[in-house]
Amino acid sequence: MRSRAEVDATLRTAKLNPAELLPAVHCLSFGPQVGAGECCLLQLEAGLCAELEAGRSLVIRGEKDEQAVLCSKDKTYDVKIADTSNMLLFIPGCKTPEELNADEASCNIIHSQIAGFSNNYWELRRCRPKLKKLRKLLMEDPYEGPDSAKDQTSTVSKVSHLRYWRVLEFDYEMKLLNHVTQLIDSESWPFNKVPLRACLEELGPLEPTEMIEHILLSYGRKYTDDGEVYFEMHEDKICRAIAQMLLQNAVKFNLSEFHEVWQQSVPEGMSTSLDQLKGLALVDKASRPETIFLLKVEDLPEDNQERFNSLFSIREKWTEVDITPYIQDLCAEKQTVGALLTKYARSSVQNGIKVYNSRRPIS
Repeated sequence: MRSRAEVDATLRTAKLNPAELLPAVHCLSFGPQVGAGECCLLQLEAGLCAELEAGRSLVIRGEKDEQAVLCSKDKTYDVKIADTSNMLLFIPGCKTPEELNADEASCNIIHSQIAGFSNNYWELRRCRPKLKKLRKLLMEDPYEGPDSAKDQTSTVSKVSHLRYWRVLEFDYEMKLLNHVTQLIDSESWPFNKVPLRACLEELGPLEPTEMIEHILLSYGRKYTDDGEVYFEMHEDKICRAIAQMLLQNAVKFNLSEFHEVWQQSVPEGMSTSLDQLKGLALVDKASRPETIFLLKVEDLPEDNQERFNSLFSIREKWTEVDITPYIQDLCAEKQTVGALLTKYARSSVQNGIKVYNSRRPIS
């Protein structure tokens, strides 16, 4: 244990002026069980600290071959190790200069034991949630309706009560949507005021009521008017789903023929537009005649470089308008599509139009 006289002597040797320092002195010594790697430091932003202080949990997830991520209730962060040139000491009960009272007696010596040390800490960087693995797991057992052989022993109500998550098989989803749109047409309801109770009464004998309401929630906006629940159907979502149904079984579709069939397939009163297909289908304007084919953004790789490699293997040169729907989800917080293109693509001008191609050879 150091005395005040020893501390003052050390200050003189270091040529430090005690008047410029706080009077309290921390004398540090290593504890009996000190070791590196036994503790980890995690750097948290204020919002995450507040969540922990409020008693909520943060979860770290990832398989052995994956990059670890930390998840709060509504955000996802990459977890990376950051090295530091200064050794970081773990000192239980240590007080910061702000916490020390500058008026304490000059003989105040605080003896503290070092419980551990580290040369790195975990650094968090906000990232987008990676859902491809979850989607793959859910698609292993999609819900195909109560009439399917594998679902006859597992009713919808049971699944709902046990809080199981299922995705609807696409053909069954389209069957449900068709029931709803045909009912809207037969009852001459406006698309912005579809009554929930009447839908459940009319379609309940055909399909589980939970599925009917799910389709209304997926393709409409729920609201209440005079105590009754209604849905405003989304034209763009319905037209997009029908387009996917038409394109999923064709390698390529003549664009003009597709336009005609698509418009005939959507409910009367709705209008189709290629803007509704961003991130779902791609038009090949270089072919004669022009064609369109299914290209879903969720089927592309989640890694940035792999995503660009995949896109440039499909098409050598892209306009910003065409490529934006397929890379917009890669943008980190406060990052723009332009910044992504600058990093992963090379620009040039072709026939007066700015296009982008790969910065590296695509095999």
